[in-house]
Amino acid sequence: MNLLARPSEWIRSEARSDSGTPFAGGQQHYVAFLSYSHRDAELAKWLHNQLENFKVPKQLVGRITEHGAIPRRLTPIFRDLGELPASDDLGQEIKEALTASRFQIVLCSPAAAKSRWTNAEIEVFKRVRPEGCVLAAIVAGEPFMSEVPGREAEECLPKALRFKYDRRGRPTTKRAEPLAADLRETGEARRIGFLKLVAGMLGVGLDDLVQRDTVRRQQRMAILAACSLLGMVLTSGLAVTAIQARDAARDQRREAEGLVSFMLGDLKEKLEPIGRLDALDGVGAKVLDYYGMKDAAQLSDGSLMQRSRALALMAGVADSRGNLDGALRLYGEAMAGTAEAVRRQPDDPERLFDHAQNVFYVSEIELRRGNMQRAEAGLQSYARLAARMIAREPDNMKYRMEVQYAATNLGVLMLNQRRFDESSRQFERALRTIDAISTADPGNADYQKSLVETLAWAADANSSAGRLDAAIAERERQVNLLQRLFVSSGGDVSFGEKLIPARRTLGWLYSARGRLDPAIEQSRLALRTAQQLLLVEPTNSKWRMSLASTKLMLAGQLLERGHGSEAASEVQAACGLADSLFAKDPSVSDWQKGRRDCLVSRAEFALTLKENSSAVDFATRAVAASRSIKSSDSIEDEYGLAKAFRLLGDARQSAGDPKGARASWADALSALPETTAEAPAEMYERRMILDRLGRRDQARQLAQRLTAIGFREFGKEENG
Repeated sequence: MNLLARPSEWIRSEARSDSGTPFAGGQQHYVAFLSYSHRDAELAKWLHNQLENFKVPKQLVGRITEHGAIPRRLTPIFRDLGELPASDDLGQEIKEALTASRFQIVLCSPAAAKSRWTNAEIEVFKRVRPEGCVLAAIVAGEPFMSEVPGREAEECLPKALRFKYDRRGRPTTKRAEPLAADLRETGEARRIGFLKLVAGMLGVGLDDLVQRDTVRRQQRMAILAACSLLGMVLTSGLAVTAIQARDAARDQRREAEGLVSFMLGDLKEKLEPIGRLDALDGVGAKVLDYYGMKDAAQLSDGSLMQRSRALALMAGVADSRGNLDGALRLYGEAMAGTAEAVRRQPDDPERLFDHAQNVFYVSEIELRRGNMQRAEAGLQSYARLAARMIAREPDNMKYRMEVQYAATNLGVLMLNQRRFDESSRQFERALRTIDAISTADPGNADYQKSLVETLAWAADANSSAGRLDAAIAERERQVNLLQRLFVSSGGDVSFGEKLIPARRTLGWLYSARGRLDPAIEQSRLALRTAQQLLLVEPTNSKWRMSLASTKLMLAGQLLERGHGSEAASEVQAACGLADSLFAKDPSVSDWQKGRRDCLVSRAEFALTLKENSSAVDFATRAVAASRSIKSSDSIEDEYGLAKAFRLLGDARQSAGDPKGARASWADALSALPETTAEAPAEMYERRMILDRLGRRDQARQLAQRLTAIGFREFGKEENG
């Protein structure tokens, strides 16, 4: 329920009455000061009239926001109607009006960027209100083009608007990101830009105003249509009435389609970095409600694509919540829609692009569920779609990135097939490509994200091939890049959720090289990021599983360091998370592995404490849990089962059952896959099993190979 207050309290001590009467002392107070170059005077006049005539929706009046209680009207707005003086200083009236204004709205254009007076007005306002309240309305040009060689003339932001001011009102060198509305287009696009300005002044979400504005305009249209209907009945008859009704319906449909486009575009982009699943789900549901009243077969091409995007959005939300069945069904529906759109226009690269996204996500879920044949077929289809895009527009960087993604996917398949050296070479090629692209355009977030992913895969391939130092270098570079992006983006969760496994894996690599202290530090930093994300959205199952995995990794490192009490606490918390996710859906392979890893950790911890009966119990349950896992990586599953059997043998040996121990170790050896391609950790597990069975020569050969690649047994320091 919204907290209500009297509208006159909106600007608190600076509030004015509806009549505009000045305060005692004679000074007029303004809601906003409109700054502009006089070359933009016509647009300034339009904006001034729009603001002063805007009626705040009654449902919002009185709501408390960060700016106080919302008023009924946005009046008065100060607009200087005369030319500024020829002197070197702003006039006293201008300064007083700036000081007495709650907001400053700057019409941004190349002319405004060059105007000394527009810049001076911003400087005066920021000295009075360094905390902000400056809103930018772009009417021509592009922002921050002064930083791009050769395009300086396109700069639309005055210098004072591009930099932050400190609390004392002094300019700094820190780049500012003012709230900007785009007024360059006409019609509905300009209306959305205007509502964005109003939303910034009121302190409400743009969606609040867009929905209410659309409803109000449709109601007004309905009233006008009714009046027109009556007039036409009296004058022109039913034929003219039918034409008018048709036109009104068409206009309403255009406005509704515009709202749908906004919800799937600007609004979705604003909500995604925040990570709120309920808000994203609501956007998709509203769009589907709109299209649900229509026959899908009769949808226009544009409507068909909009509906598919809404389905894909809701599928992504379902995936984040751990509902893989729902996600697969929704992505399948979205894919059917984009396939129909491609059938209608097979040479449209943008339709190919949208269809490729759905094909990829369906394949990705199949991969996670262990359906390798379906996953591979889908990824091959995705690669063919990417090739078709680039064949039609060879210079389109977005489509080139799709080719890059497709190439990376092939490397992933090779890695899953344990073709370590081949996959490493594939990722090296992919890394060279994305390095060049991201260096050419370092401000492009998509390129940076692709660089982050490629570094991760390249590191995994090098690690599996035994090139640990190369893997560490790539993971260190990835972690540094992710940390910088996470901070500079203001906490974008897409960077945060990648930072957690990146730090966790870097910590494991440090452990493998015998560097235990930096390993623990990386695990703690990963843990902190996971906890930070879960404050935003506690129900996100991916983040909860990531938190559990990080706690288990940290627990193992703490146990090696001798911090048993802290390790026990981390294991207990991790297993509580893993068990709750497994109970939610036992068919998800990641959650099956999380439960297995918890049982393994509990068995290891019990062995350390000489709690032999508990160790046997946990190891027995770990074996049972390992047997039930059927993930996309069957070989990894087999090594997991072998480790569980090996621990069961260790527990039985410690409990005084050497015969049972040897039987369990024999089962562990039998569980190991017959492969010549082993990652270092897998080689290490095989060495321990062979050693326990008395096969010393074979164990010694593996130990020598591990030493040659720099892999140090866990618990042994690099310099110890």
